[in-house]
Amino acid sequence: MKTYKKLISLPNLLLLFFNSALIAQDFDTLKIVEHGAKLIQISNQFKFTEGPSADKKGNVFFTDQPNNKIWKYDINGQLTVFLEESGRSNGLFFDKKGNLFACADEQNELWKISKDGNHSVVLDNFMSKKFNGPNDLWIDKKGGIFFTDPYYQRVYWSRKKAEIDAQRVYYLSKGNMQAIIVEETLKQPNGIIGSKDGKHLFVADIKDNKTYKYDIGENGKLLNRILFVPQGSDGMTLDNLGNLYLTGKAITIYNQKGEKIGKIPVPSNWVGNICFGGKNRNILFITASESIYTLKMNVKGID
Repeated sequence: MKTYKKLISLPNLLLLFFNSALIAQDFDTLKIVEHGAKLIQISNQFKFTEGPSADKKGNVFFTDQPNNKIWKYDINGQLTVFLEESGRSNGLFFDKKGNLFACADEQNELWKISKDGNHSVVLDNFMSKKFNGPNDLWIDKKGGIFFTDPYYQRVYWSRKKAEIDAQRVYYLSKGNMQAIIVEETLKQPNGIIGSKDGKHLFVADIKDNKTYKYDIGENGKLLNRILFVPQGSDGMTLDNLGNLYLTGKAITIYNQKGEKIGKIPVPSNWVGNICFGGKNRNILFITASESIYTLKMNVKGID
């Protein structure tokens, strides 16, 4: 009887109703969402999902960092483990050649992962000091890598403090062995994404609850910083219309002018990251704590 009462308690019933309502929500007021589309929960078997990125075919790869795995959700809806030992990877991003780059913060490294799952360490220090913990990344058309390096104490680290005081954004140009600092005034940089034309970079300062827009200059130099929106983000993405999608308690969408145009509630405690996947890149793929979701859109991704 105790179990039965617990299962039908008012708080549990309200939570069940709330979650069901969110999943069944009608998004037709959002023109960027396909008419009649519903938020679909693909699976909830994870501990904390992050870092989704789509390959050229539209297959989405994402991480379950606490369980140290990289998963693949293919264009046919099949869910499989791609890599068992992922170096506690967080953010992921594909380059033009189909290599998967990962922020592997178990040893505070950047990894390059081949199609068969073999990896090599691209970068593991800055001026002989350990990175705080590479978190998220974006690769430009030249093959250069922008990545954020906030400090989040991990239970699997033996160290208890950072070797680098600042929480920075770095740029590693293609072929180089040393990254350069491109931003070090943010409190805690996290989500990062570049524009389709490669001229602009968006970086979220999650601790200061702000997202900035930069012009990208020569050799990855960031110029003309402006406050794009007074909202931080964990992960982020852009669509082909230039709309910016920020994550956290929900997904919030802003147009190119920084005007809020919509919000997509997700029935999980936290939305860690998002990307566009599928054959036509019109499926919004959402990593949300223990779950992954999809939502069919009228827009397409650029990443």
